[in-house]
Amino acid sequence: MQPPNVSLKCLPSHHLLLLFLCAATLCCAQENPLPSLETQVAPGIEALKSGDLDTAERIFANALQHGAKHPLVYHNLGVIAQMRNLHVEAIQRFHEALALQPAYGPSRLLLGASLLAVGRHTEAVHELERAVKLMPEQPQARLQLAKAYEASENWLSAAQQLQKLIEMAPHDPEYAYQMGKAWMRLSGWSYQQIARIDAKSPRLQQGLGEEYLAQQKYDLALVAFQRAAEADPKLPEVHLAISAILLEQKKYDQALAEIDAELKLVPQSKAAAELKAKIEDAKPVQRLDWRAVPKEKR
Repeated sequence: MQPPNVSLKCLPSHHLLLLFLCAATLCCAQENPLPSLETQVAPGIEALKSGDLDTAERIFANALQHGAKHPLVYHNLGVIAQMRNLHVEAIQRFHEALALQPAYGPSRLLLGASLLAVGRHTEAVHELERAVKLMPEQPQARLQLAKAYEASENWLSAAQQLQKLIEMAPHDPEYAYQMGKAWMRLSGWSYQQIARIDAKSPRLQQGLGEEYLAQQKYDLALVAFQRAAEADPKLPEVHLAISAILLEQKKYDQALAEIDAELKLVPQSKAAAELKAKIEDAKPVQRLDWRAVPKEKR
């Protein structure tokens, strides 16, 4: 009997992982299955797939009472408990399944999800890392591991897992959205670290300026970048940012002065050279007023 492959994306969103696979494989290296096990549990698997948890639980519990101590039974009892948000019970059942079949990835994945749900973050990370090693191409394993890393405030590792998801499914908008959120959290954490180490760091002001730019708060961004430049006049990219804002404000002479300062720091900067050309093109040509010139100099 092959375990049915149930797509996680087709399941209701309020069920965390629900079914990864309805059943553990019956091929257990440690023992041979009971001859009647497939017959006993097949109706339970169908009930579980249809959402009839009471019937499914009754069938699997009855199999357990009749000596069917097999990972198939424990795994699906864990799935049922997880679907009911009974995560402590689910954790116990998945542990029992894994004691018999340690290399079964879906049980590791669902165990990690329940551990995460009850706030046991360190254990969740451990189990989900093992799940990813067992199922490196399974997106849900990486997604749950990323959530566990975030819960542990390991922002960099979370972003790395989400980056892997983007590589696996580049056209999935949900993964792209989660990736964006992860990088924002990582950015915020980085600025907090800078502030903790040196509250007067020019990099902190530069970061604030970039955040204000992203929010289109240009006046605040300009102030932050100017503070960064005052703290460290030789900091690359700061004069470039100031110049770009001044260009938008049509303060061409000031913008040119800032971009010249940037080019002195980074002469090979293509971005600075392009911005300077843009400023020069945008700057109005000053026309000579002949009425203000004495006749003898005309």
